[in-house]
Amino acid sequence: MKNRPFILLFAFAVIFGFRGISQSKLSASEQKEFKAKVQKTARNTQTIVSDFTQTKHLSVLDNDISSEGKLVFKAPNLVKWEYLKPYRNSAIFKDDQLLVSNAGKKDKVDLSSNKLFRSLNSLIINSIKGDMFDDSQFDLAYFKSDVGYLVQFVPKDKRMKKFIASFELKFSNATAEVKEVKLIEPNDDYTLITFQNRKVNTKVSEAAFEN
Repeated sequence: MKNRPFILLFAFAVIFGFRGISQSKLSASEQKEFKAKVQKTARNTQTIVSDFTQTKHLSVLDNDISSEGKLVFKAPNLVKWEYLKPYRNSAIFKDDQLLVSNAGKKDKVDLSSNKLFRSLNSLIINSIKGDMFDDSQFDLAYFKSDVGYLVQFVPKDKRMKKFIASFELKFSNATAEVKEVKLIEPNDDYTLITFQNRKVNTKVSEAAFEN
């Protein structure tokens, strides 16, 4: 299907701010301490249910596009992004497949047959959990401020760079959970996701991931 990369980019973009806040780089020892804290949180996270607000900035539009929805995650690799306002649609990652429902139309993308798609799927799951400090795939920069931490990721893979210039994860200072995710495209358009009402390790049924 010719438009599969764009479907996947749509699903990935929902996953992907912290600018305008005074911040400083973490030292090597601070980086080590911070990563250990985040990875511990990730290891202890079996489910996540969270509301989210998405803001899409497009340079060709005068106003940003806003939407609201719900994220459901279940370890090890089940993810559902459900948009509720202003339109209802969803993207489900399940068993190496991406299941997309948009305006009543359903589509299925096989992620297992494409290395880039598999990488993006893994990136999505690890981004949600906050455990993705892989310097073999990304150039990483770590920052801190009074309100939390920011990690900037720049992909090294040339194919991924066609879709993603960089992305940023904002972490809670207290819990080391991901609070905001920002995806920046090569043309400087971006998608910002802010999480609210996050619940961790509550019961999540497998039926939540049916398309």
